[in-house]
Amino acid sequence: MKTYSVTPNVDGTGWFVKLEDVAPEKLYGTKDDAIEVAKQMADENRPSKVVILDKLHQVLEEKQFN
Repeated sequence: MKTYSVTPNVDGTGWFVKLEDVAPEKLYGTKDDAIEVAKQMADENRPSKVVILDKLHQVLEEKQFN
């Protein structure tokens, strides 16, 4: 199962979508935009899940796509 994580950047000015341990490809301006992109990517690559993390990398929310 692939894992897409949504995490804030270091200075909190944007959000990254990252596939497992690969470097993030794009910075999104809002958390909602990043979550929407991550969910779309996960939905297209089932089975997978989206994990939303806070600035301390603690899990806030998780959604699975089977």
